[in-house]
Amino acid sequence: MRQRNGFYALDVVDKLEDTTMTNIDAYMTKKIAAGKNNGCTLERAGVRREWGDMTVDQRADFINATLCLMKAPSKAPKDQFPGARSRFDDFMAYHLTNAGSLHDTIGLFPAHKYFLLAYENALRNECGYKGYHPYMNYDRYTKDPTKSALFNGNATSMGGNGAPDPKYTGLRTSGGLIKSGGGGGCVTDGPFKDYKASVGPGSPVMDDVPKNPLSSGGGYNPRCMRRDVNVNAALGATADRSYNLITKSKNINDFYNTLLTPARNNSDAYNWGIHTSGHYIAGGDPGGDPMVSPGDPIFYFHHAMLDRLWWIWQMQDPDNRINAQVNLGGASPDRKIDLKWLSTDVIPVLEAHDGLGGHGGAFCHVYV
Repeated sequence: MRQRNGFYALDVVDKLEDTTMTNIDAYMTKKIAAGKNNGCTLERAGVRREWGDMTVDQRADFINATLCLMKAPSKAPKDQFPGARSRFDDFMAYHLTNAGSLHDTIGLFPAHKYFLLAYENALRNECGYKGYHPYMNYDRYTKDPTKSALFNGNATSMGGNGAPDPKYTGLRTSGGLIKSGGGGGCVTDGPFKDYKASVGPGSPVMDDVPKNPLSSGGGYNPRCMRRDVNVNAALGATADRSYNLITKSKNINDFYNTLLTPARNNSDAYNWGIHTSGHYIAGGDPGGDPMVSPGDPIFYFHHAMLDRLWWIWQMQDPDNRINAQVNLGGASPDRKIDLKWLSTDVIPVLEAHDGLGGHGGAFCHVYV
């Protein structure tokens, strides 16, 4: 099932994923025998691949579907989001006003899993995309991400770095300063060089982002997509870090805490945490703004990778980990996820925990 381009060797997480397929096979065999798979089988599952392992034609198809979504008319409520112009904007607008529930302890993993599925479904059902959403394997961007298939700026990349902006020196995080990768300005090459973010900002990480005409951030605020493609951020999410996250986290609380806020380590120059690192491999605006980060298509690659890591962790012990929920806060574990204008289905959180049969089989994916 794994399709390799021959350029990247398997890293330790790839190898762990491959060996974990034995667990996945056994889990699905038992689930099918019990009639609880909701039509999902490994043969029918959608396959999400790393961008660099997709063919050039597959990448072009994905890019064309993304551009289609950027042109399709918005379905978001105009009284809330008069600035939303496209279906692509709809997802950015939802995230702007629902970031709290998307990022709380109970919701971070399952709510983003459902959000990603809704976006993938829009690409497939509204723009004719035949594949499934790719992910970005962070470790592949720890040398020079600007030369990667994802960020090299050619016609089948997701666009390049932003133009150099000497005013942008980096991002302050709890783990220290992620120094600028040399960008920070508008993306000027690749398929999305003419794309304009329409809503936001919400919580900008750059000082000179134009203010929105509405206090809610939902007004029309067209601006270029800015990026700081950053190896310093990527170095906080190496394969060794991801492997340790999966193999050393014995429960979901450990997994959650390590992913978001690793233990302080003054000898570690890249101790941002994998979640933060992934967001700021491209950063900028709107991608670096936690409220409107889906305004950069790379957001979905990042969250597909986070979902992959969660999935591999779950599948080390699926009977005990599929339904494991973070219990650090006061959020109700039986809460539902409502994507409003993005999806007609309001679903229980736990239905988004099961990537192989959850929500009546709507969740049916594997990562390779």
